[in-house]
Amino acid sequence: MILAVPAPEKEPPGSESTGRAWFVTTHWSVVLEAKGNDSARASEALEKLCRIYWPPVYAFIRRNGHSAADAQDLTQEFFFRLLSKDYLRHLRDQRGKFRSFLLTFVKHFLSDERDKASAQKRGGGQAALSFDDTSAEDLYVAQTANQSSPDQLFERSWAQTVLDQALGRLAEEYYTSGKSGLFEKLKDVQPGEHGPLSYAQLGVEMGMTEVAIKSAVHRLRKRHREILREEIAHTVTRPEDVDDEIRYLITMLGN
Repeated sequence: MILAVPAPEKEPPGSESTGRAWFVTTHWSVVLEAKGNDSARASEALEKLCRIYWPPVYAFIRRNGHSAADAQDLTQEFFFRLLSKDYLRHLRDQRGKFRSFLLTFVKHFLSDERDKASAQKRGGGQAALSFDDTSAEDLYVAQTANQSSPDQLFERSWAQTVLDQALGRLAEEYYTSGKSGLFEKLKDVQPGEHGPLSYAQLGVEMGMTEVAIKSAVHRLRKRHREILREEIAHTVTRPEDVDDEIRYLITMLGN
């Protein structure tokens, strides 16, 4: 899980990485281009964000009393309308966060849908996104162990999705570089803890020295932190919002 890795990191004033030249390529302002034009890049960026962050929408709809089948239908319809730009036309404030945007508009969407009894015409039979229906319900069940409101469940699901996305990217990097075994051994080692095995014991298992294991753990945490910040940057409109979102993520997953 590597939850302890994402400690906020402030860039020095004037740093290029906090400037517009860097940030415009990574945050969802690219998505906002879809509001006013038919940019293929903007449409692809929007679809990518939706494909990653559909679980909180599904969880919110499901928690509002809809069956699993209806929640799947409604989630598809919501994203169909979003990707067809129906909701983007109503977007006014471009300084917010993508998660707040999704939550606001899924609430409006459910309000509009309350008077519609049939799902047969939703999206004209088109699926905006493909996702595993069983996985969607499994995620929902796992997240409802405690009594959360729909809003709370959305926020917690969002935080978990961000973390899972970052961890998935990290795992892919290690697997691609032929270091899957190292990743599996080190991914659950938390700062200040050696887990079931000490660094020395891990070194023996991996054919590495204790010093090499410590360095490998440091590199894993550092890269995870970098990836997590990149994922968060995709969903906010200002560089300075990234650290706030990291604190929010830790708070949500700590509840």
